[in-house]
Amino acid sequence: MIHLALSDIVIILLYFSAILFVGFRTAKKTTKNEEDFLLAGRSLTLPIFVMTLVSTWYGGILGVGEFYYRYGISSWVIQGVPYYFFAALFAMFLAKKIRATNFYSIPDKLEQSYDKKTATLGAFLTFILMTPAPYVLMLSVFLQMLFGWSLFVAMLVTAIVAVSYLFAGGFRADVETDVVEFVLMFLGFAIIIPFCFSNFGGITFLQNNLPQLHLIWHGGNSIQFIIVWFFIALWTLVDPAFHQRCYAAKDERVAQKGIFVSILFWLLFDMLTATAGLYARASIPNLENPIMAYPMLAEKILPPIAKGFFYVGMLATIMSTLNTLAFVSAQTLGRDIFLRLRRFDNSLQSNANNSTFTIKICLIISFALSVILALVIPSVIQIWYTVGTIVIPGLLVPLIASYFEQFKISSRIAFLAMLFGWLCSLGWLIVGNINGNGNYPFGIEPMYPGLFISIIIFLGGKLIQ
Repeated sequence: MIHLALSDIVIILLYFSAILFVGFRTAKKTTKNEEDFLLAGRSLTLPIFVMTLVSTWYGGILGVGEFYYRYGISSWVIQGVPYYFFAALFAMFLAKKIRATNFYSIPDKLEQSYDKKTATLGAFLTFILMTPAPYVLMLSVFLQMLFGWSLFVAMLVTAIVAVSYLFAGGFRADVETDVVEFVLMFLGFAIIIPFCFSNFGGITFLQNNLPQLHLIWHGGNSIQFIIVWFFIALWTLVDPAFHQRCYAAKDERVAQKGIFVSILFWLLFDMLTATAGLYARASIPNLENPIMAYPMLAEKILPPIAKGFFYVGMLATIMSTLNTLAFVSAQTLGRDIFLRLRRFDNSLQSNANNSTFTIKICLIISFALSVILALVIPSVIQIWYTVGTIVIPGLLVPLIASYFEQFKISSRIAFLAMLFGWLCSLGWLIVGNINGNGNYPFGIEPMYPGLFISIIIFLGGKLIQ
């Protein structure tokens, strides 16, 4: 298990103190103005844009270690390449369009392109998609491993640290803490790699001690299995955090260029995490729980202080994503669902003064709901799978179509495509669980029929309009 020296504990506590300090210091700069609280006044420069986007995309660091331990470099093929591909598409075709709208959220765009009903349904799906539950669970379990706390105490600490400064400083607090966490996540993994080389040697050690398939690009997986992950990576195109960063960028150029630069940093971080994962598999071949790959590697080779910084790097990776999802989730629940349902005119401006207060209350509510979900489904991978499978088929087609005039569809068709795409995947998932975990009709994953139905409704709508 994990053993921490006093110096390691001090480093970890200093990390949490620094995050709270930066978060609350930022709160002094944040006003009650809606644009300032939700998007930091649309002021993100290129370096800040890159650091906040890169850091928020890597919250599942324990799962990353597990994948590399189990599947070797093929994990990069199925969990890296598809996301680079769709991020590049996002940058080429969507980033500038999103920034040019000057909206605040995905539901704003859906209402402008379609109607209030479609926007409200889109907000509901966005709220599900952005639940911070996987990261609440992951951070709480990690704190349990580090300090031996109960799950309740770990979740309480997670809530206090993650929510308190967001409550005070809004999006600006999220961004400025992301900058700190960007540096620490790279530092943590940059520290462990030289110790791997020093303790075990270079590529020859890996070649001699890894299963043969771990160094082959497909890892023994079928082409069909690899293609499935490209469909899962469609998440990128509807990810509210991507859209939020584009809305907050200083201009359209920053939004587009920032994503391309971010892809390079994701590639660099993937190289670090992949190397550490391969060394974990080669040096600890019979690890009972592969999710512990990175922590057990650290326990094996890192001395005090270095170990503390490595664990801080892992904590920072999780926290940066948790913060963003918690804030977007609160904004979606408060502004895009609650206030949208309350208003009787055609604009959110009449509720702008209430928006900040409502979002702060919903930050607490959404976090509490995510804690409940984490307790009901105590599996990070299962939460990811369930949420992505049922939401992406509903959101993808209507949202992408809304940005291109040649794909324009009526409000009624957009609503039906969103509704039945979501319901079809949800129903397919439920039937599969009734039949037995993963025993889906015809052996087809739930995402496919949902996407198929949504596309068919979209195409039918285009033909008749």
